[in-house]
Parts: sequence; structure tokens; C-alpha cells
Amino acid sequence: MFTRTELELLTLAQLKILCNRYGLRSTGRSAYKDNYITTLMAFPLLAIQQMENNKGLRIPSFANYENLSATLDEMNEPTTEQIALIRISMEGRRMQIPQRYQQEKLLHRYHAKNHLEQVITLLGMQ
Repeated sequence: MFTRTELELLTLAQLKILCNRYGLRSTGRSAYKDNYITTLMAFPLLAIQQMENNKGLRIPSFANYENLSATLDEMNEPTTEQIALIRISMEGRRMQIPQRYQQEKLLHRYHAKNHLEQVITLLGMQ
């Protein structure tokens, strides 16, 4: 990520800005460059170590992963007519009110299904 040489060339103010950009606080007193440098050099390895220790962001359990798959199966596939309405909706064409609300509902379900498929794909990359 950052090399010690690269960070030592920065001023105290630049180091503070860099830490603020990533939401980090310096270790120890904030009046010393070394404290910011230590933080900026250590955070990537700490983040990986925390993930490996199951701290912070975690992968869901297998049971919850199966629940996501079951939800996706329950959503089923759109019919030919629904696909056509989704396509024309994505072109910006809208039905008259009150059918427009149902059209939006169908479009939201379609997007939710796509996002759920992406989630399952991403979580499968363990």
C-alpha cells in the first residue's frame, strides 16, 4: 500500500489528510509523524487479519447462504410479457397511472432479483 519512504516525505498535515481520507486515527499522539506513518503502514495487514479472525465484515453462514438461494428460487423467472414490459420500462416508457405503480413494482422486483443473483455470485467467491 504505502512505503515508509513514501510516507516520510509527506508533511504532518499531509499525513493527517491521508488518515482522514481513509477514516483512520493515528496511533498515540497526533503531534508526531511517526504515529501517522505507523497507522498508514499497518492498517492493510490489520484489516486482513481481522477478516481472518472473523471480526468485522464476515461471510454469512451456509444456512443463510441457502436462504438467499431459496429466496431467489421463490422469485422465479419473468414471463415473456413481463420481460417485454421490463425492457420497455428500461427504455424510459411508462404506463398511465394507476398501472404505472404496478409497472414500477415489477421493475423493482426485477432489479431485486438481479441484485440477489449478484450477491449469491459474489458470496460464492470465497
